[in-house]
Amino acid sequence: MTFVQLIDCRTSRFDEMDRLMDTWVEQTRGKRTATHAVVGKDRSDASHFIEIVEFPSYEEAMRNSNLPETDKIFRELVALCDEMPTFTDLDVVRDEKLYAATARRMFETIGTRGELPPLDGLIAQDYHDHDPANEQDTMGMDAMRREVSMWRAGFDFAFEVEDQIAQDDRVCNRWTWRGTHKGDFMGLAATGRQVTMTGTTVFRFDGDGRIAEAWWQYDRLGLMAQLGALDALEG
Repeated sequence: MTFVQLIDCRTSRFDEMDRLMDTWVEQTRGKRTATHAVVGKDRSDASHFIEIVEFPSYEEAMRNSNLPETDKIFRELVALCDEMPTFTDLDVVRDEKLYAATARRMFETIGTRGELPPLDGLIAQDYHDHDPANEQDTMGMDAMRREVSMWRAGFDFAFEVEDQIAQDDRVCNRWTWRGTHKGDFMGLAATGRQVTMTGTTVFRFDGDGRIAEAWWQYDRLGLMAQLGALDALEG
């Protein structure tokens, strides 16, 4: 069973404590079995900090606590606190990955009007995009931003997520895309037409909760027909 420990402390020397935690991570590299750690600062009290550390099990957490390096760092950490820190031990009885919500936020973000917002909190730096309409896969965040910008230059658009199925590190999304053709797209000058397209995207998430890989399937031929690109062929 996954185990989580909450460390609640007050300190006016957080920078020193932060460096101390870096030292702990370095000294226990290869020995420490924590799988995730988050440090949060109280918005209403700048001296109040809580660290949340996750382990695969209580037994693994105890092994971590018994490391000589952990004992030394703990004594130094207490010395940096304004008062004795408190520890809360929790067995995780329900663990919901919020990947589906992140997937929805991804669709909302790339459809935002105006300047494209940062994607750092949504996709990984080494993001890998599979789109059958492209000759080569899109690799990396910068390349993905260029791909999204190409669509945004051609259309004002928004996604409506119709269905989502989440399992392990993947979320399958069935969506409807609606846009207005406002600029050049695939060599077609703006027509002002209202267009609609349906599709499915599967996102794979990394350990940090960001999208690491995506597979897209959508009715691009139908979109081009709505834009009039197939009229000459039909004639």
